[in-house]
Amino acid sequence: MTAARLGAAARFAGLIAGLSGLLLQFVISIPASLDAGRSLAGAVAHFFSFFTILTNIAVVAVYLVAGSKQLGRPSLFASPQTRAGVAVAITVVFVVYVAVLAPLWQPRGWFLLCDIILHYAAPALYLAWWGLVGADGSTRKSDLALWLGYPLAYLAYVMARYPLAGEMPYPFLDPARGMVAVATSVAVMLALFITTSVIILLADRWLVPIRSARRDEIARS
Repeated sequence: MTAARLGAAARFAGLIAGLSGLLLQFVISIPASLDAGRSLAGAVAHFFSFFTILTNIAVVAVYLVAGSKQLGRPSLFASPQTRAGVAVAITVVFVVYVAVLAPLWQPRGWFLLCDIILHYAAPALYLAWWGLVGADGSTRKSDLALWLGYPLAYLAYVMARYPLAGEMPYPFLDPARGMVAVATSVAVMLALFITTSVIILLADRWLVPIRSARRDEIARS
């Protein structure tokens, strides 16, 4: 099977997984938030305060744009730089969940299924799709600063929301731990983003000639 067909299969599987995972997570999370004492508006805001949710929405947006024949106008999610930036973010989602968050709780039932989809399946399928057909070798060092804008904007959002909501979506960002601990967590997260960004940047440059060589080999065979 060619890289294009494998990429199309990964995109289709990733789109179905992403949409179903996000919808299921919403359906089970809102009642749980209401039971915890939040208002409906507070429950919805809480749902959209998670980096995992926002990043998986971005993944689905990239898939939808990639599958559109007629976009009508330029789309942010059609940009190779955005595709690579989403690859960075969804990789960080996987790494942070496995290394930090997974040991903190033991989800069951539908929550476990959502965790598997959004933290494991979604990153694997997106990186497979991006590596097969999404990367085009056009990213530059200057894109690293743009990719860092996403986690920095997210950090500003959750910090601004904290005094109003009285809660933080991730324990390592909770100001109740002390500002030194939070600053350390932020520094580690930014270092992880920078490292992942460099890896994705290098991969973007390497994958295109590898794919071209593979196509030439298939054409000669």
